[in-house]
Amino acid sequence: MKKITIAIDGFSSTGKSTLAKQLANELAYVYVDTGAMYRAVTFFAMNNNLIRSDFFDKKALIDSLPEIQLDFKFNPDLGFAEMYLNGQNVEKQIRTIEVSNFVSKVAEVSEVRSKLVEQQQEMGKNKAIVMDGRDIGTVVFPDAELKIFMTASAETRAQRRFDELQQKGDNVSYEDVLKNVVERDYIDTHREDSPLIIAEDAIEIDNSYLNREEQFAAVLELVNEVVKTV
Repeated sequence: MKKITIAIDGFSSTGKSTLAKQLANELAYVYVDTGAMYRAVTFFAMNNNLIRSDFFDKKALIDSLPEIQLDFKFNPDLGFAEMYLNGQNVEKQIRTIEVSNFVSKVAEVSEVRSKLVEQQQEMGKNKAIVMDGRDIGTVVFPDAELKIFMTASAETRAQRRFDELQQKGDNVSYEDVLKNVVERDYIDTHREDSPLIIAEDAIEIDNSYLNREEQFAAVLELVNEVVKTV
């Protein structure tokens, strides 16, 4: 069967990663969570006191980029690859609300985006890849055979994120999660470098009222249609 590149973009907490993992498992494709890469850089900045609520030393972060080594290592027990930062598994640490509060600011930095986009393009040079993020169909793989753009209401996404954090034992309020979702939406769509926009040839999916199984079935059908035509 012909191998293609699948680019999944969209707003935060729309289930991009869940869908991408489902597709990668079904198709035996490589899955790359680009959001985890930006979160790992953010985690590095936080650990090195380069960013706080009232402070962000962008120059120091840019100067530190050569020190940041990112790797995905497959975990057979989980069925997907986990994020490693300089040899340390940081998959759990990068999913906190604290990292979420800063990740969009870090992702605004052009030098950070340039470094990660270069790595992402190298990962996908042989196709047979599912990659999700904010600029996959517009910047990373503008020639991807299938582009999906996922959206849902801010309230729906905040509730999903809140439920996920609660299940992990994180002590957060729905109001804080909703505030974070709205703030990230604004930053992602208004940054100068690679803002979150819908690619002209992307298929938009509003999953506010779709469950995971319905969404997966709909997108898998799109994949099968595209594969037949390439």
